[in-house]
Amino acid sequence: MGDILSMLFNTAVFAAAFRMATPLIFAALGGIFSERSGVVNIALEGMMLVGAFTAMFVTYHTGLPWIGVLGAIVAGALMGLLHALFCVRYRANQVVTGTAINIFAGGLTVFLLRFYFGTAGTSPSVTTIPDLTLPLLSKIPWIGKILGRQNPLVYLALLAVVVTHIVVYKTVWGLRLRSVGEHPAAADTVGVNVYRTRYIAVAISGALAGLGGTYLSIAHLSRFSENMTAGRGFIALAAMIFGKWTPLGALGASLFFGYADALQMRLQDIGIPVQFMHMLPYVLTMIALAGFIGKAVAPKAAGEPYIKEG
Repeated sequence: MGDILSMLFNTAVFAAAFRMATPLIFAALGGIFSERSGVVNIALEGMMLVGAFTAMFVTYHTGLPWIGVLGAIVAGALMGLLHALFCVRYRANQVVTGTAINIFAGGLTVFLLRFYFGTAGTSPSVTTIPDLTLPLLSKIPWIGKILGRQNPLVYLALLAVVVTHIVVYKTVWGLRLRSVGEHPAAADTVGVNVYRTRYIAVAISGALAGLGGTYLSIAHLSRFSENMTAGRGFIALAAMIFGKWTPLGALGASLFFGYADALQMRLQDIGIPVQFMHMLPYVLTMIALAGFIGKAVAPKAAGEPYIKEG
């Protein structure tokens, strides 16, 4: 029992939890921007995958991982605009469009991997973003062992949570964003451009998802592998809903999933089935979504195309 407790509260596990949660945080924040505008974005998985490939590809040719980060942001934003084009302009079913983009992204990245590198599995290794030590933070007891030395993208994800909270809840544009997602017709009558707001929000969503994919290919690993997101986009959606479409809530849910992911490898040593740890977060999420912990209410206009009258 003592071994289990020491493992549960081990600082190395918590440090790994932040690393595992980083791509989920970025993608969940992206989902918040999109759905707060009224556009359901289940294409986060595909956007992450395209971001991961682009980051690797640009880094491979430039040798500069931060240029790869910028490339992934642009690629993710373009995928977001593609999603917005079909959902906002052509009023396509948002779930079907998101599913199609996920399938398209999976096929596209595999094709490009084989076309450019002649391999079906993984890309060549590329330069990664090295870990960063924060001297002041590293000196704080306990916390320093968790956050004192991490990848810069981990810190960027935490900063993105704060920025997203400020943008969504403390700015005029954030108010417009939320009004478009709740009552687009009312927002339109007071001069808010519903279509433009949704385009921008979904592009931001794609950019953040692409950033999440970046972490996988040039920070967590040093290469791109086929379908390397492995469902993380859908886990990020669950984190967004679990967090009730709020940045801080999404952060907490992402860390919860990241903690379970970090813990599972250590539990193998004491005989607890790994499958149990894989299952537990999703079971708890389903319970939460069913209303056991609290009712999660999506933006009222989410999933509904807006048709301007007159």
